[in-house]
Amino acid sequence: MNTNPKLTLAKKLAITVAATALTAGLAGATAPATAAPAGPAAECGVRSDGKLYCGNRAGAKGYEHRSYASAVRGQMNTTFSWFSCWGRGDSHPGGNNIWYWTKLDNGQWGNMAAVDVHTSVDPAPGLREC
Repeated sequence: MNTNPKLTLAKKLAITVAATALTAGLAGATAPATAAPAGPAAECGVRSDGKLYCGNRAGAKGYEHRSYASAVRGQMNTTFSWFSCWGRGDSHPGGNNIWYWTKLDNGQWGNMAAVDVHTSVDPAPGLREC
């Protein structure tokens, strides 16, 4: 058994540093500061680049025109997206006729009904009309 007090102190210090680093690493893994929140309670607003960043329904479809009767261009599999602008179109189950223009997950551009975007009011304040 080693009775050198300096070595014992060094071991204790090393264990403390390692434990602190591990705790910090685990905290960062469960809640990264750069992760985009998702869902209705998540961020939903226009940023300095003029785009609306907001949660949306996974699997929501994007349409060629602002109508469910138009061609489907793709869908949004992610649950947090950005939208360039809004426009009026056909009414949808969200109780209004607002549609948001965005780049869908397949790279195509399409209109998503506001019912699929987790805004608190439509059109989203500060987002330009298109």
